[in-house]
Order: sequence, then C-alpha cells, then structure tokens
Amino acid sequence: QVQLAESGGGLVQPGESLRLSCAVSGGTCGTLTVAWFRQAPGKEREYVAVMTGSGGTMYSIDRAKDRFTIARDNTKRMVYLQMNSPEHEDTDKYNCAERPRNESTADASGYRIWGQGTQVTVSS
Repeated sequence: QVQLAESGGGLVQPGESLRLSCAVSGGTCGTLTVAWFRQAPGKEREYVAVMTGSGGTMYSIDRAKDRFTIARDNTKRMVYLQMNSPEHEDTDKYNCAERPRNESTADASGYRIWGQGTQVTVSS
C-alpha cells in the first residue's frame, strides 16, 4: 500500500523560501497523482497544488499561483512543494495526498492516502 510522509516544515520569516517534501513509499511513484493541501486549526482544508504521474499540474488560483511550485523526482520517490515568499497567511499544517488515477483534482474527497502533515509557521 502507498504511504506518504511529509517533511521540511518549520519556522520561517516572510520572504524566505521553504521546500516541503513528500516521501512516497509503496506503489509506483511515477504513476501516482499527488496533491498538497493545507489546514489551520478551526478552518477548512484548502487545496494548494497537484501533479499527475504524467507531469500535469494545477494550482490554487487565489493563494498558490506564482509563489508555489509543485515538482517531483520519481527516482527519489519524492514530491515537493516549493514555497517562495511565504506570507503570514501561509501558516498552516501542510499535507500531501495521493490517488492512483492519472488525473488531477482539487477536491480532497478524491484522494485516498494522506500523510500526517508538516507544520509551516511564517512569522517575523
């Protein structure tokens, strides 16, 4: 079975860059669709970005576009979320999620496997 494990979170200042990693074990990494979501306590889960096994990408148009970039390294079995110029509002717990279909979706209900998450805190 596929398992996901996030890492790379931490405390950063506004404007600094941060790269989150999602380690994929089990399955065939190159065929999986992997997405990044984020959530703060008491708030709804928010879609950030997704990449299919064939390389197709989709981003949140309101908060992630232009600042965040999703990428993957199938040899290392890793999916990344590059965060450039993070802002205070980007402070959230970030989770990666997977579904086997080679199609992207922003709907969290379309994903079956979730990691435990990594905390990102943006503060001066």
